[in-house]
Amino acid sequence: MRTGASDPKELLLTRRVVVAAETYALVGLSEAEWKRLIEDPALSPRMSAPFMIFRDPHEVTLLLDEIDLGTMRHALRSAKVERGFRLLTFDTVMDFSVVGFLTEVARILAEAGVSIVALSSFSRDHILVKQDDLARALKALGPHVEELC
Repeated sequence: MRTGASDPKELLLTRRVVVAAETYALVGLSEAEWKRLIEDPALSPRMSAPFMIFRDPHEVTLLLDEIDLGTMRHALRSAKVERGFRLLTFDTVMDFSVVGFLTEVARILAEAGVSIVALSSFSRDHILVKQDDLARALKALGPHVEELC
């Protein structure tokens, strides 16, 4: 394993973890549902709230806060919905050469019995944890990060 700025354990010690105030849901849609959803601008997520859209060959997955889910719910009748997530962001730009950062985060939380959903944006890593696991996740991460907020 690399040392210094590339070592995931050392990187984690210099990172703030920011917990979003909102509660989130993951929504799994069929291609047909996705097409119906994007045809109606009233069903778009608010541009002021974080959201994510990921499309793979099997489905379209949306990450939405509970407010946007409430707005769209009537149009998502057959969608798979998993609610009650909190979004934790490792608040720093992550270099693409870093290897094992999310592995280290997942290891720490697995040892605490906390299940995660890992997400990455272009420059930051994020995880989702269930609201019921949030306190346990923060307690587990606390000794390994610079700051929890």
